[in-house]
Amino acid sequence: MARPKIVVVGGGFAGTECLHRLERRLGPAEADLLLVTPTDYQLYFPLLPHVAAGVLTPQSVAVSLRRRLRRTRLLPGVAIGVDPRAKVCVVRKTTGEMLDVPYDHLVLTAGSTTRTFDIPGLSEYALGMKTLAQAAYLRDHVIGQLDLAAVTQDPAERDARLRFVVVGGGYAGTETAACLQRLTTAAAKRYPRLDPALIEWHLVDVAPKLLPELGDKLGAKAMFMLRRRGIEFSLETSVRAIERTSVTLTDGRVLPTHTLIWTAGVQASPIVDTLSRDTLRGRLVTGPELTVPGTDGVLAAGDAAAVPDLAKGGDTITPPTAQHAQRQGKVLADNVVAGLHGRPLRPYFHHDLGLVVDLGGRDAVSKPLGIELSGATAQAVARGYHLMALRTFTARTRVAVNWALNATAGDDFVRTGFQAGRPASIQDFEHTNAYLSIDQLANHERPTAHKSG
Repeated sequence: MARPKIVVVGGGFAGTECLHRLERRLGPAEADLLLVTPTDYQLYFPLLPHVAAGVLTPQSVAVSLRRRLRRTRLLPGVAIGVDPRAKVCVVRKTTGEMLDVPYDHLVLTAGSTTRTFDIPGLSEYALGMKTLAQAAYLRDHVIGQLDLAAVTQDPAERDARLRFVVVGGGYAGTETAACLQRLTTAAAKRYPRLDPALIEWHLVDVAPKLLPELGDKLGAKAMFMLRRRGIEFSLETSVRAIERTSVTLTDGRVLPTHTLIWTAGVQASPIVDTLSRDTLRGRLVTGPELTVPGTDGVLAAGDAAAVPDLAKGGDTITPPTAQHAQRQGKVLADNVVAGLHGRPLRPYFHHDLGLVVDLGGRDAVSKPLGIELSGATAQAVARGYHLMALRTFTARTRVAVNWALNATAGDDFVRTGFQAGRPASIQDFEHTNAYLSIDQLANHERPTAHKSG
C-alpha cells in the first residue's frame, strides 16, 4: 500500500512543531511528510524588531528547517488554494510553476498577513514588518532617512525625513517603534550636522490604551517608558490618508514624513478563503481537536485558525500568538497520528503562560504567569523567554551572542542595500495577490498544473 501523504502548509511555529513531532512518532514507512513553504527557515517573528534595529542579524531569527526536520521533504513555494473535495492543494513554486499536490491529511498552518484597510495611499506608501525582508528593508530605509536629512539644505525636507510614524499599538507596533527609536537616537551621534532633538517618533492607534492585553498598569508603564524616550502617542486616532511625503490623521493633523510603518494587526492567510468553510474574524473555524468541520482529513492551527480556547471555557478563540501556535502544533501531530491509527483525537487545551514586551535596552514590561513586571527584571524575563522559545541550540547561541555584542560594541548603522531597487509595498513583500479565487478553483481556471506525488 502507498504511504499516506501528510502535507503541511506553512513553516511557522505550528507547522514546524507538528512535523518535528510527526517525525518522532511515525516511522519512515508509515507516512510521506511534505512541507510547503516559500523559505527554508522558520522565522521567529517576535524578534523581528531587533533585526530592523540592527540588534540581531537576520540569520539569528531564521531557524533552519533542515536542522530540525530530517525526513520531511520541503517544497519551495506558496500554497495558493485547496480543493477539499479532490483532496488537492494547489502550490505555486518559487519558480512560478504550478503544482497540484494530492494529500491524505492536510495540515493548514499558513499563518497570517498584514491586515490592511481601504485607506488612500496605504498600498502604495506604507511599510510593513511581517517578513525578514521587510525588517531588512525597514532598517535600510530608516538609516537612509538620516543620511538624506544630514545633507539636505531644506529645513522642511529635513524635518519630514526625521519624523517616523508607526501605526498599531499592539506588540509589533510598540516594539518596532521602541527598537527603531533607540536606533535613530544612537545613530544621530554619528551625524555631526543632525540635532538629535529633531528626530520624532509617533505611535498611532485607534484603541484608547497601549498594549491592552497586558492590563492598564503595564500598558501605562510602557507608555511612560517610551514617552520618557521622546516617543509621542496619538491614541483613539487612525490614519485618513497617506501620501509620499505626509500622513493625514483622523483628528485632522497632517504629519510631514517619508516613513509610515503599518503594524495595525494581522489577518489569516488568503488560502483560508479558498476552502469555502466557516470563518470567524477571518480565521478558519476548527473544532477543539483542530479539525475543520465539513472536510475530510483537514486540520488547521495557528494564526489562520479560529481554535476554541478551552482554558477560558471555549466561548472565545485562542489569540494568534507564537505560544499557542507552538503548542497547537504538537496537538496537530498527535491527532494526525491518532487518525492514522484509528484512535480518538484529543482537544487542544493550554493556559496562557503570560506575555512579554521588549522595549530595548533595559526597558520592558512582562506578565509571566500573571505577575506584573517592568524594567530590567521584565527585560531579563523577556529575553529568557525568547531564548527558550527558539527551537535550536544554534539559534539560541546566535541570538545571545548578538545581544551581547550589540550591548558591548554597539552598531555601525550601515545600509546593506540588499533590498534596494525592489517594490516596497506590503503586497509586494507578502505576495497577498498570488492566491486563487474560489471560482478559479471550482472551474479549474489556472495554468496547466503538474501533479506532485
